[in-house]
Amino acid sequence: MSVTVRFAPSPTGNIHIGNVRTALFNWLYALKHGGSFILRFDDTDVARSKQEYADQIAADLDWLGVRPHRVEYQSKRGAAHDAAAEKLKQSGLLYPCYETAEELERRRKIRLSRRLPPVYGREALKLADEEKTAFEAEGRKPHWRFLLPNFANDPFETQRTEIHWDDVVRGPQTVDLASMSDPVLVREDGSYLYTLPSVVDDIDLGVTHVIRGDDHVTNTGAQIALFRALGSEAPAFGHHNLLTTTTGEGLSKRSGALSIKALREAGYESMAVVSLAVLIGTSEAVAAAPSLEVMAESFDPSSSSKSAAKFDPAELDVLNRQIVHQLPFETVAARLAAVGVDTGDPRAEGFWTVIRANVEKVEDAADWWAIVTQAPATDAVLEGDDLAYAREAFDLLPDGEVGEATWGEWTSAVKSATGRKGRALFMPLRIALTGRSSGPEIADLLPLLGREEILGRRP
Repeated sequence: MSVTVRFAPSPTGNIHIGNVRTALFNWLYALKHGGSFILRFDDTDVARSKQEYADQIAADLDWLGVRPHRVEYQSKRGAAHDAAAEKLKQSGLLYPCYETAEELERRRKIRLSRRLPPVYGREALKLADEEKTAFEAEGRKPHWRFLLPNFANDPFETQRTEIHWDDVVRGPQTVDLASMSDPVLVREDGSYLYTLPSVVDDIDLGVTHVIRGDDHVTNTGAQIALFRALGSEAPAFGHHNLLTTTTGEGLSKRSGALSIKALREAGYESMAVVSLAVLIGTSEAVAAAPSLEVMAESFDPSSSSKSAAKFDPAELDVLNRQIVHQLPFETVAARLAAVGVDTGDPRAEGFWTVIRANVEKVEDAADWWAIVTQAPATDAVLEGDDLAYAREAFDLLPDGEVGEATWGEWTSAVKSATGRKGRALFMPLRIALTGRSSGPEIADLLPLLGREEILGRRP
């Protein structure tokens, strides 16, 4: 059987690293099994769904290397959802309920006070046609519940009804339908909640594997029952652990700091985001992967822990440095040019090779390019004895063309003349040349500066 997976975000905001974890699990699973990946926008929330968010989600996935084989919008599939709802109504499996939220809450409290599970008692099934007419006459609109198959003959006498599935991530799972309320599939205004459109679309689009967050585990039993009620076998399900903040709070679209858009704009490498989003909270070591294709070869969804994983931005910084420090010039040339590095300058490639181990992000190279081609920074200044020492040291710069050996020759001469050594010898020279107290090896920077520029930096 060929594998077909889907990622089904709601375009009501920018997706964050937790959402992307789900997208990547599905993408890697499809890659590993030679399958296809559907991007399906669950945009039935008309008031909050926006095309601009859908476009941003598609752009974020593309940046991460996730390129869907097919794109669908749930809002364009209303006829299929309506047909499924009508089929369920005709078979008596989707029934109208007229209780208000206050009435349902009161019944829930009564059941709890009697030490009964707070599940819906199916009171609406007892309503006579006259009662329904009366409710509608007073302006009530029904919501519609799916009748779970958790009884033999009498729906008011439920019995333990186990739904089993072999979870792609968590292994064998069991849910008892008798412990659940009949889920609401249609709201009072006729709009659908998540479950019905999702199941109908999974059937019609031929989805074979649904991999999602483990906050959906308890929903799976009812959804499998709904697949069967619509005459279809359910796909394989997998539920990975969720990401939280370092303080244990759930990630939210409302908090934009960890959105993929924000991380991209902050200059993070896509594979740093991918590596952390996939590997955190698994038995695999969190290390920067070279590509999604390489990652897919060893991808095993079952390696995920059953407990939530805490996302620490500091780990993302570590991974980002690992990647940036190895990037070749041709890979970053366009990005360097975009931040002001003259990639046509014959020094540009050598410059990147020298400074890349000293930047957090590619864009940070712009500051070093300004230091090399214009003037020292002003982060550190020379004073007192160090200032006098540096002036003397510049008079000892060896004659001739500046090359790889110049720094060694220069510091030897300075040591002999001043008696300084170690940090006291080289730090004032570093500050005079770069305006910073740390950075690339000065021996490597000197050839980029050239003799005239070096002497021009004499304090």
